[in-house]
Amino acid sequence: MTTFNGFNAQDFDVFHVPGLEPRMEAIIHQVRPKLEFLGETLAPYLSAICGEEMYPHVAKHARRTVNPPIDTWVALASSKRGYKALPHFEVGLFSTHLFIIFAVIYESPNKLVFADFLDKHAAKVKATVPDHFFWSMDHFNPVGTPQAEVTPAELKKMAERLKNVKKAEVMCGLRIERDDPVLLDSDKLIAKIEETFTTLLPLYKASF
Repeated sequence: MTTFNGFNAQDFDVFHVPGLEPRMEAIIHQVRPKLEFLGETLAPYLSAICGEEMYPHVAKHARRTVNPPIDTWVALASSKRGYKALPHFEVGLFSTHLFIIFAVIYESPNKLVFADFLDKHAAKVKATVPDHFFWSMDHFNPVGTPQAEVTPAELKKMAERLKNVKKAEVMCGLRIERDDPVLLDSDKLIAKIEETFTTLLPLYKASF
């Protein structure tokens, strides 16, 4: 794929295709090439700001046997072999919006490191993360909670859950609604993703 023209309605509508195989086929042909392009494009920028090599990993949804995926993404992490065990960044789509996030999912032992940071620095995180960002503790939840509505006490509760619940995970970032014109402008969208990664960088660095 030599050109990237952003994401259009057809890309978001792949999640309305019924059935696992037909939906996977739509994702593979319609969306995955765009995510692969984004991963290769964003990796050098992210490597530069993180101070280490970052590698793109496009979701394969290989474990699925029955339920069709409700979202798809490209993750960027500091290992060539995989990303789930590491704090990482993601750009992906639900049917309703595009998300740009920092994530520590339940498979990562770094959950405890980030939980300690969040517990000790909840007030600072509340003061520095932009109000229009959102938090989620479930990567299957497309909604999350806006940063504007999250208190330091609630951030501390997130930290506690991360420490004590095996399946707990945390994500923070930006959502862009599917009808936002920026999604159709590839240059502006890439700039917005890079800007969001830079804003999320302190959270990423605090997870090691």
